[in-house]
Amino acid sequence: MNSFGSRFRVHIFGESHGKCSGVCIDGCPPGIALSDIDFEGDLQRRRAGKKGTTQRVETDKPNIMSGLHDGYTTGAPIVIVFDNSDTRSGDYSQFKEIPRPGHADFVSLEKYKGFADYRGGGHFSGRITVGLVAAGVIAKKIISPATVTANISDIGGSQKWDEIIEKCMATGDSVGGTIECVAQGAPVGWGEPFFDSVESLIAHIVFAIPAVKGIEFGAGFNAAQMTGSSHNDVFISSDGKTKTNNAGGINGGITNGNPIVFRVAVKPTASIAAAQQTINIRTGEMTALKTVGRHDCCIALRMPPVIEAAAAIALADLKLCAITA
Repeated sequence: MNSFGSRFRVHIFGESHGKCSGVCIDGCPPGIALSDIDFEGDLQRRRAGKKGTTQRVETDKPNIMSGLHDGYTTGAPIVIVFDNSDTRSGDYSQFKEIPRPGHADFVSLEKYKGFADYRGGGHFSGRITVGLVAAGVIAKKIISPATVTANISDIGGSQKWDEIIEKCMATGDSVGGTIECVAQGAPVGWGEPFFDSVESLIAHIVFAIPAVKGIEFGAGFNAAQMTGSSHNDVFISSDGKTKTNNAGGINGGITNGNPIVFRVAVKPTASIAAAQQTINIRTGEMTALKTVGRHDCCIALRMPPVIEAAAAIALADLKLCAITA
């Protein structure tokens, strides 16, 4: 339910406004050098506070509770905890009766019989991705010398991000975006058909990230408009290198040695300041809802390190499975 992976297993925990969020990582090999400094870069990229992101800014200091001794992983489970301190829980009290359109408020209250923690979105919040990013830092060490890099392709379908974000902020609205991720250096042979294919595992963990609504590999949906002769990647060397990469580095669910390329669609943030119509589930009457609190105008701005982490975790699991096969 809250775990992913076979040989490299990641378990996330926490709520947005609970005492903490974090991750437990099982299956990390021993002898990997690790310190707090290793987490700073990716956590800083994910951190809020910049234009278009929430003004809730946590310190995101990783508290490594286990699995580390004298600066190296021990092979035991690694538990990393992040304190939640910059919270304003009162902003969310109305959502127990008046669920936000597009959010998990309604389904979580129904599924968990009214006991779900609705503060800040509870366990459904993007806050929980801080543990995913931490696990990704370790996963990147495991898959080295392979690397994973993600960047924003567009915001709202445009390269003029500032204009779109400023307009949404002024109107109390939000906007989505597209992230492209590229993994370089994965060897030929990772992945298992059918259900543990590289696409299956990457898509599985990527879709677990809040706000992700779509994913495509290589040529993606454009492949549906291509002919076989234009889509097929011609081999140009005996090591499997191809002239084009419409397959996105994967054939038959197995890495083919070319860059793994995929793109992710990130939806607009559900919590917006603009007034919306919704229903009061206690009275059954329609009502106007204006969300208060601190929310991202564009969550896609903070998404690249999260997507990188997800891909690295899936690839680390695939690598370790390949080693033990």
